Amino acid sequence: MSEPGVKHAPRRVINIGSASIGGESLLVMAGPCTVEDEEMLIATALAVRQAGALVLRGGAFKPRTSPSSYQGMGRPALEMLQRAAKLAGMSVVTEVLDTREVETVAENADIIQVGSRNMHNTALLKEVGRTGRPVLLKRGMSSTLAEWLAAAEYIFATGNDDIILCERGIRTFETATRNTLDLSAVSLLREITGLPVIVDPSHSTGKRSLVAPMSRAAVAAGADGLIIEVHPQPEIALCDGPQSLRPEEFAILMGQVQRVRETIKSF
Repeated sequence: MSEPGVKHAPRRVINIGSASIGGESLLVMAGPCTVEDEEMLIATALAVRQAGALVLRGGAFKPRTSPSSYQGMGRPALEMLQRAAKLAGMSVVTEVLDTREVETVAENADIIQVGSRNMHNTALLKEVGRTGRPVLLKRGMSSTLAEWLAAAEYIFATGNDDIILCERGIRTFETATRNTLDLSAVSLLREITGLPVIVDPSHSTGKRSLVAPMSRAAVAAGADGLIIEVHPQPEIALCDGPQSLRPEEFAILMGQVQRVRETIKSF
């Protein structure tokens, strides 16, 4: 593995609104894959906040394999996210796809997400870094850890060291799950970098039934947080319904991961 500048850095705690990540507490981000309408978004925000999530996730701009798939609502969704989060007492994380939209996303989000498809988009990484906002950097679907950390270096180079690494599964020969969740990366990154590491069990597995066990395993592996898709009616969701938890399922999971977190503290 190469030795980027983030190696051997002390543990970094990043403040996000009234919450933080990288310290003793587990930070959970939850919400729908994409913003569909404000009523659904508010209902979801209130439900996940009651269960213990502190950051509302939701896609305003959606990268899709097919151009005919739902691409998100765009800028109006950013305003909806901000209103829903304020009502629920949460922060906002959402993805940016284009350098031309970075300023607008930064004005409406507390954390800017760079998705797996854009991990190698150096222009976007630099532009996002310059905002000074915390950046959630997802691992590219076919990227090594060295390549992932090199991408983080582009953000560091702008003077922004508020970076959260997100393991979201990698593409392998296995087809039983959407991707192969690399939990060894979580433990290894805890050894070699001081950055907070979170896990996305929704995109990595693509199956609702696997989200809970992989969330528990991620926390046991040392993850600082989770980002989970939650939708009140997954069967009619415009995006990623099969991997989205219902609010009541999410509430049960939150109790489970907190118990796992408390247990591993004693090791």
